[in-house]
Amino acid sequence: MTAIKHALQRDIFTPNDERLLSIVNVCKAGKKKKNCFLCATVTTERPVQVKMVKVKKSDKGDFYKRQIAWALRDLAVVDAKDAIKENPEFDLHFEKVYKWVASSTAEKNAFISCIWKLNQRYLRKKIDFVNVSSQLLEELPRVTEESVPSGENQSVTGGDEEVVDVYQELNAREEQDIEIMMEGCECAISNAEAFAERLSRELQVLDGANIQSIMASEKQVNILMKLLDEALKEVDQIELKLSSYEEMLQSVKEQMDQISESNHLIHLSNTNNVKLLSEIEFLVNHMDLAKGHIKALQEGDLASSRGIEACTNAADALLQCMNVALRPGHDMLLAVRQQQQRFSDLREQFARRLASHLNNVFVQQGHDQSSTLAQHSVELALPNHHPFHRDLLRYAKLMEWLKSTDYGKYEGLTKNYMDYLSRLYEREIKDFFEVAKIKMTGTTKESKKFATLPRKESAVKQETESLHGSSGKLTGSTSSLNKLSVQSSGNRRSQSSSLLDMGNMSASDLDVADRTKFDKIFEQVLSELEPLCLAEQDFISKFFKLQQHQSMPGTMTEAEDLDGGTLSRQHNAGVPPPVSSEKDMIRQMMIKIFRCIEPELNNLIALGDKIDSFNSLYMLVKMSHHVWTAQNVDPASFLSTTLGNVLVTVKRNFDKCISNQIRQMEEVKISKKSKVGILPFVAEFEEFAGLAESIFKNAERRGDLDKAYTKLIRGVFVNVEKVANESQKTPRDVVMMENFHHIFATLSRLKISCLETEKKEAKQKYTDHLQSYVIYSLGQPLEKLNHFFEGVEARVAQGIREEEVSYQLAFNKQELRKVIKEYPGKEVKKGLDNLYKKVDKHLCEEENLLQVVWHSMQDEFIRQYKHFEGLIARCYPGSGVTMEFTIQDILDYCSSIAQSH
Repeated sequence: MTAIKHALQRDIFTPNDERLLSIVNVCKAGKKKKNCFLCATVTTERPVQVKMVKVKKSDKGDFYKRQIAWALRDLAVVDAKDAIKENPEFDLHFEKVYKWVASSTAEKNAFISCIWKLNQRYLRKKIDFVNVSSQLLEELPRVTEESVPSGENQSVTGGDEEVVDVYQELNAREEQDIEIMMEGCECAISNAEAFAERLSRELQVLDGANIQSIMASEKQVNILMKLLDEALKEVDQIELKLSSYEEMLQSVKEQMDQISESNHLIHLSNTNNVKLLSEIEFLVNHMDLAKGHIKALQEGDLASSRGIEACTNAADALLQCMNVALRPGHDMLLAVRQQQQRFSDLREQFARRLASHLNNVFVQQGHDQSSTLAQHSVELALPNHHPFHRDLLRYAKLMEWLKSTDYGKYEGLTKNYMDYLSRLYEREIKDFFEVAKIKMTGTTKESKKFATLPRKESAVKQETESLHGSSGKLTGSTSSLNKLSVQSSGNRRSQSSSLLDMGNMSASDLDVADRTKFDKIFEQVLSELEPLCLAEQDFISKFFKLQQHQSMPGTMTEAEDLDGGTLSRQHNAGVPPPVSSEKDMIRQMMIKIFRCIEPELNNLIALGDKIDSFNSLYMLVKMSHHVWTAQNVDPASFLSTTLGNVLVTVKRNFDKCISNQIRQMEEVKISKKSKVGILPFVAEFEEFAGLAESIFKNAERRGDLDKAYTKLIRGVFVNVEKVANESQKTPRDVVMMENFHHIFATLSRLKISCLETEKKEAKQKYTDHLQSYVIYSLGQPLEKLNHFFEGVEARVAQGIREEEVSYQLAFNKQELRKVIKEYPGKEVKKGLDNLYKKVDKHLCEEENLLQVVWHSMQDEFIRQYKHFEGLIARCYPGSGVTMEFTIQDILDYCSSIAQSH
């Protein structure tokens, strides 16, 4: 083992500046026995690093190689398995557990002993040794690195010589000294015995010199000893004096201790007195309520501004006294408990007095405000609540105090305010809407008596009065458009309309003035309601100290308890609600106070829709604008939510108006005895589009109108074609041409951007049916000539060459001349004149398309003339056959006929 140790030191550890301290031959437990060596090493350079290295013999030769190394500081546990019996097995716990079996128990014990010493020397007992005999873990004297000379071969500790082998390598200085010594002796190498003998003699000479030196210094040593004896005597005398001094100071020390203890007690007493005074001053300063404040809380005048201010200051002072943060132990003092009870009694007494006074103010407000309703009964204006709000806002700070001190009474005041004000606002708003309905329908004062009838009967009579009132105006969905019907060109406007019958309305028109009047009234209604709701919401926020800004849009259903049940469930035991719940409280209070606004608005909207369904256009624009304005202020406010709900109703009425117009188009019936002309629903669409464009100019909800346009124009297109197919008196092409020309003209004039595609389609249909009508009509003046040349073209299409057509019996030159002779210029003019008269009978006067159609027929006739001449030139070359009239004759005939009519 010694030879292996020397070999490992030389080959592996010396090149790495490491010193091998211990070695053990091991193999892994439970596997094939592959022997290796575990080595404990330290570095020769500082700081010293202690490692455990696994060395294995190479498979290719007899040399050893370094396989793996662990730092000893990473070793957590050394487990020797059994501290009593001899067992070669042991475990080393690094980041994982390594199980080893040593070649012998002695080697295992020596290796574990070395690890223990290294742990003591360098790691300060960080490693746990388990199942290790206490004899191996004996404490060795520690030798610091500073106590070991740097030039000597040193081991780990002074007792490490047992571990380190007898053989030690020489360091560089030792080698240098030996070389100098050997250079001084010529026979050092050739004769070692002579060299050793010489060294022995020199050592003896040095020892003799040392002995002589010691003997020469004996006299000086005697003198030194004598001086030491004298010094000891002096020390004894000094000690005697010090003892006497100490006895004298002992009595002084006792007296000073008594004085110090007395001073400490005095200081402690003063400190306690200062602390007691501080506590008393704290309680007096923070829990003493002035007599003036107490009197204000008990007897203060809550009706005057000065009294309210005094009560507010007293309430704030009381709240500060009650909310003072007492120090530990204060609540155990009888005076403190009595003062707190007195504050509680004052708070309860003042809270009752304040709640009672404010309830009286709420009731008085209802009576005072009712007296002002009479003057507003004939004016479309809501009473102003600003003076009442101004008077109540003086109590805002007291309400805040009540909210923080007695939430139960605060909540009771909130419910009472909602009850009183909801009844007051209900009377005001219903009277306001009654005036608005009267102004809309133009009824007489007699209709006012219905307001005093029971609600159900009154509603029926109001509706009847508004629909069949003294004004005698008939109202109905699209009633202003029902004045058109299918008539002859002479009496078309006099025929009554039958497009839509609401069942309870007579036929009459509402002119622009009536619609403008309705628009102004509806706008005034919204303009009066909006500031009323905003002012009340702002007052509620300020008076009841509720947060209302920057709330997230929430869902408020009608099923919520508007009487405060939700509030009491959310805020039990008088605890003020969080900010989000306060926003809900504002909405609930507004819903309870203004619960009649939405039904009244819906009734007003229904009335306006029955007066004239086109009023839904005005209402949609106005309501959209007010909803947009309200949402910009607060999207979750009561006003925004209510107007949004009403806007849905208005939008439904608008959609219903559009659907009714489409249904009227589908139900239109045309006269079989008179020409069609411009269909009534085409004229109605023109009036609707013109009115809508004037109403929706710069409106926020333009998209709704664009969708309605698309539905209406599709209905118009489909039903124009349907009527044209059913027409018996007027040709289909004329019905299509005139109506689509009218539609195109309307869309071009109004410039509706969303109907650009439909405008192009209308123009295309107008052009196509104009061309179709012209071609169909021109076949009549030259009917036989048309038939002849159609036969010629048919022969050419069958494959006969054009110049060979003249050889066909039915189409020879003689037959051509015979047909041409039947149409001299006089006959052609007569035929054109008859055609003009027939076209004049087909076309209506309103659209004024006669000259356009006649000019198109003239161009088409000239084109056919040129076509006939071309066929004659190609199929009958050299025959000399020509038409008996020229193009100039055609132009003269057409011009003369047009002027004569």
